[in-house]
Amino acid sequence: MSGEAQSVPDAAGQGPSAGAASQRRAEGDATPSNAGGDAARPKAEGDAAPSSSGTGRGAEQPSSGNGPPVHFEVRGALGLITLNRPRAVNALTHEMVLLLWAQLVRWAHDPAVERVAIRGGGERGLCAGGDVVAIYRDITREDRTPETPFETMGFWRDEYRLNLLISRYPKPYIALMDGLVLGGGIGVSAHGSHRVVTERTRSGLPETQIGFSPDVGGTYLLGHAPGAAGAHAALTGAHLDAGDALYLGLADYCVPAASLEELLSALETTAPEQALEALAVPHPESTLQAASEWIEPAYAAPHALAVVQALEASDHPDAVAAAAVIRSKSPTSVAVALAAVRAGGDGDLAQALQLEWRAGYRFLGGHDFAEGIRAQVVDKDRNPAWEPATLEQLDLTKVTDHYLAPLPNVPLDLSPVDVVVPPA
Repeated sequence: MSGEAQSVPDAAGQGPSAGAASQRRAEGDATPSNAGGDAARPKAEGDAAPSSSGTGRGAEQPSSGNGPPVHFEVRGALGLITLNRPRAVNALTHEMVLLLWAQLVRWAHDPAVERVAIRGGGERGLCAGGDVVAIYRDITREDRTPETPFETMGFWRDEYRLNLLISRYPKPYIALMDGLVLGGGIGVSAHGSHRVVTERTRSGLPETQIGFSPDVGGTYLLGHAPGAAGAHAALTGAHLDAGDALYLGLADYCVPAASLEELLSALETTAPEQALEALAVPHPESTLQAASEWIEPAYAAPHALAVVQALEASDHPDAVAAAAVIRSKSPTSVAVALAAVRAGGDGDLAQALQLEWRAGYRFLGGHDFAEGIRAQVVDKDRNPAWEPATLEQLDLTKVTDHYLAPLPNVPLDLSPVDVVVPPA
């Protein structure tokens, strides 16, 4: 695809002024300016927070999906975020990302807010990822030409800035990773200072299933996991339970789901370490850790095709089954994901986000991303026609070099994060 010289319009990355920090309740109008016009400005929602009286999960947690897509409230010293798109398992939109950024900036400068927690509205999970239907519409719009900018790049720019801000946040950031926590949900949780899973957690970065590669800093997280476990999780796109999330380093504590409201109540007055240690249970076993005996030798291979062939040649039936799962994913995505995760293990989060930005741009202009979303989400026939269809048909070096090469004319500017929280 031609058009790498296209520019990416800049949404208001600088966030709101610090002077807004004294506003302490449900600031649904906390939206950075949108001078570039790449996403609709979120409407001012006014004071749309749920009532802070009472602590019952059923009465307290927004679950209807009515009102703004993100609720903000202050309970004691706790700033509480509730993602509020339960019908979509709280899938992230550009509007939600902008709201989260603005509110986190405000709370960073508000001395009355000592810690922040994030949870998902409804019963299904924290967040099932980004709004891929919107991405599909962007890729397949009827008036698209090679010179038409991808609006999705504006969304990703602001999302990646948010991911980096969370990783550097100057106050404790407690993520309740209950239920589904996938893709973009990892980005707003696993970069926090205190990550909490439950027996209901099903987390992961399953992007290879839709012809994409892990992003939102996922290549950094998986690249720093023990051994080759992170690379294996990226290629298979498997849903990870609490034990696997803890083993991979995506989480720190396991708390029963029934105790989450008690945890939030404690966080109103108590430091997170004390509150979590009082409610945490022992870490569950990890199936990924137990599988290291066949994962590690296979992933010593130099590239994705060799890894799959090593798994297929293994004497362990789980290895052979894993190879079949990887074979069902986009071959291009598998090759790029492995290279990106390996690179992510050698650098910091900002560097990983830059690499993911480059890959994301190339995926938007390729075939498999739109085809994967079509097959899994739009038509739901679960029968994607990947191009090429197999790893054997890929020029692996050429593909990875192309997808991860710099984008000199489409830069990812992460400097707004430095303004809010200077790098150490």
